[in-house]
Amino acid sequence: MIVILLQDVKGKGKAGDVVKVNDGYARNMLLPKGLAKEATQGNVRSLEKQKALAEEKRQEQKAAAQELAQKLEKLTVTIQSKGGENGKLFGSITSKDIAEALEAQEGIKVDKKKIDLAAPIKQTGTETVTLKLFPEVAAKLKVKVTV
Repeated sequence: MIVILLQDVKGKGKAGDVVKVNDGYARNMLLPKGLAKEATQGNVRSLEKQKALAEEKRQEQKAAAQELAQKLEKLTVTIQSKGGENGKLFGSITSKDIAEALEAQEGIKVDKKKIDLAAPIKQTGTETVTLKLFPEVAAKLKVKVTV
């Protein structure tokens, strides 16, 4: 029997895959538990439409991320912190601090998990930070730390 998987099934495939399985396995396991549905012509067409819509939405998100990346490349975010002599900070600047400063200064909300910091910033000066906005889209943001 040929079925369309609605959820990931270990050893068979991922959600959205069209796979051939034994009739008994499909009738007794996959269909009753809602893990799959029979691959009729109508179901296959509806799956193709869903995939096309998902791909279109993904392309829109990617375009929005690229637009945001171009905007971020031109910006410099200034963060003021307490520090001592030789430009050493009392504490450090983390990705959370950068996200909050970006939202406060520019009105751009970015999740702190998308900010790629190798280590917290502990010195004054200007650092370049990478933001991973989408799987194939990254932007570089300048962060200026002052005392």
